[in-house]
Amino acid sequence: MNLPKMDLLGKSDPYVKLRLSGERLPSKKTSVKMSNLNPEWNEHFRLVVKDPETQVLELQMFDWEKVKMHDKMGVQVIPLRLLTPYESKLFTLDLLRSMNPNDQQNKKNRGKLVVELTFDPFREENSTSPLISDGEGNISLKRDVPDGGGVLLVSVENAEDVEGKRHTNPYAVVLFRGEKRETKVIRKARDPRWNEEFQFVVDEAPMDEKIHIEIRSRRRRLLPFRTQESLGHVNINLVDVVNNGRINEKYHLINSRNGKLQLEIKWNTV
Repeated sequence: MNLPKMDLLGKSDPYVKLRLSGERLPSKKTSVKMSNLNPEWNEHFRLVVKDPETQVLELQMFDWEKVKMHDKMGVQVIPLRLLTPYESKLFTLDLLRSMNPNDQQNKKNRGKLVVELTFDPFREENSTSPLISDGEGNISLKRDVPDGGGVLLVSVENAEDVEGKRHTNPYAVVLFRGEKRETKVIRKARDPRWNEEFQFVVDEAPMDEKIHIEIRSRRRRLLPFRTQESLGHVNINLVDVVNNGRINEKYHLINSRNGKLQLEIKWNTV
């Protein structure tokens, strides 16, 4: 509210980017409110909190521009330790030029940003989960799966013995519910190590679903066209992940002679 005029016509086109500190994931972003000094978004975002005692929510407001670089209008942060589990809290924040307490430009009025936050901790594992017998003397531990949403955490750790026909610059592509994530490319490596984690926030447990992970190779961008090839893939049923809370397995890659992929997948309910 009460944002400064950034354009020659006396208006601004604001939007907000938000992310949690310590994360390498891309920032979430609101829509752009064109020609508006008192925008209202009423947009909802879900972020995965790893350490509420140390993490902060970082907020950056920008003025959208069609051609040139978007101008930063102001920043603020909210320490998550200020939140009480399961309770919503409203914050009215004065936008600053920077988070440097000695920045004299912070005294300039840059408008305010109103944010409502709710912290929903992950549910604790049930240590009294029932023991299930298959009738043949084998007993396993089965976890009660509560209704509602959660977070699927996919850690792409490493691969072994992957080899392309023309080049071996492997990277991993993770596909789930139409969303796509990619690891970095590792050049000229048959045994790449990524150790990258991806998060998928969903409204219900993926009991009857699969996740597709493919290892691809990408040639250096020296040519006007990009050449890629598949080095193998896996399709993983998520029912065991949901029932057990976690799997950590090495998978043989389909359509690969000797390739293997090490993955850790976790399911946390909220």
